[in-house]
Amino acid sequence: MWEMAEQRDAYGKVLVELGRQRDDIVVLGADLCGSCKIKDFGMEFPERFFNVGIAEQNLMGISAGLAASGKTVFASTFAVFATGRAYDQIRQSIAYPKLNVKIVATHAGITVGGDGASHQMLEDIALMRVLPNVNIVAPADYIETAKATRVIAETEGPIYVRLGRSNVPTITQEDDPFEMGVSTMLVDGTDVTLIGTGIMVSRCLKAAKILEKKHDIEARVINMSTIKPLDEEAIVKAAKDTGGVVTAEEHVVSQGMGSGISQVLSESYHVPMKRVGIPNVFGESGGSEELMDKYGLTAEHIVESAHDVISRR
Repeated sequence: MWEMAEQRDAYGKVLVELGRQRDDIVVLGADLCGSCKIKDFGMEFPERFFNVGIAEQNLMGISAGLAASGKTVFASTFAVFATGRAYDQIRQSIAYPKLNVKIVATHAGITVGGDGASHQMLEDIALMRVLPNVNIVAPADYIETAKATRVIAETEGPIYVRLGRSNVPTITQEDDPFEMGVSTMLVDGTDVTLIGTGIMVSRCLKAAKILEKKHDIEARVINMSTIKPLDEEAIVKAAKDTGGVVTAEEHVVSQGMGSGISQVLSESYHVPMKRVGIPNVFGESGGSEELMDKYGLTAEHIVESAHDVISRR
């Protein structure tokens, strides 16, 4: 049984560490500082912390200005506000001039649960994927979130980091590497490849165990924690080695990670593929696990998709 922990707790903890090490780190929030776990940074470094209130466009504009003056800026709010409400400011003021702003959004995906469709951001990867100069990271768990926060602080340019609200299984190890643009193979296999991102990586691991124990199918499991740039080399190699790919993400299937992987394979190496994700609909209020089950974001649905892919080889 995996231990459970919140990704945003890791983010908040590492921010304070970075603040102690570097005086160029500046953190901004938009009246959700406690929920985004950036409050501790503000308590220790009040001169480098700004709560702009419920004004997300202003959050991005101020972040751009601070980055233009040489600061390494972390801007945090809920994903629905970070990418939806402030899209124009991100495009014009951060992405276009390629400024050093790290947009670390929490409460992404359907697992926001009871807050309902208005707060369940299911399109943020799609929005950020199409912006030039912006890279995207979706860590799998607490440990990887901590590593990713340290790495993006050292990586120049705009980066969008996608974190959830709920506890997630801790599936990575402290000594596992994290590198921008490089995926991690968690399980080797030759019959089919399961590529997950964020919370869905743990469900890919569960699916791989079911496939092995009940169906004698060896599935390769890849953690695609960097969605942009994608690890194209690993994707093509997995397709060649296993002959089929299933992707899994807590995001609409339109223009998410799975769409990016399908584009890579369509141009490089054609194999049967299935995307597991949320159909092109808005969410609804409910328990996190209840909603994951309803929208097919389960290990069992990944198993079904793997069988479909194998049958079409």
